[in-house]
Amino acid sequence: MLMQGFAGLMSLLSLALILFSGFAVVDAAIRREDAYRAASKQTKPFWLIILSIAFVVNWLFSILSFLPVIGLIATIVYMVDVRPAVRQISGGGGRGRRGGGSSSDGPYGPYNGGR
Repeated sequence: MLMQGFAGLMSLLSLALILFSGFAVVDAAIRREDAYRAASKQTKPFWLIILSIAFVVNWLFSILSFLPVIGLIATIVYMVDVRPAVRQISGGGGRGRRGGGSSSDGPYGPYNGGR
């Protein structure tokens, strides 16, 4: 009984890792390549290769081995470091700001230049 519960938990964790790394691959594929260079975050092919390898490793190997952990680390680095920088460069997503805004808008509203 306990072993079946553990196996079920490991299956769910493995599925979560596969979905997480799959999302990262798709996200890296749809971003513009010049945004990676502008953000100084390697290149788009580099991240596509790394994240694709992480996806395949998560798909093929058990979560209890060390290779999926390495893939998870690469995916986390992409998601918390590269993705926000590339999104900021390419203009995607502004933390809930939907109506656009001018280039002089700060985090708390428009900036008037000290007037």
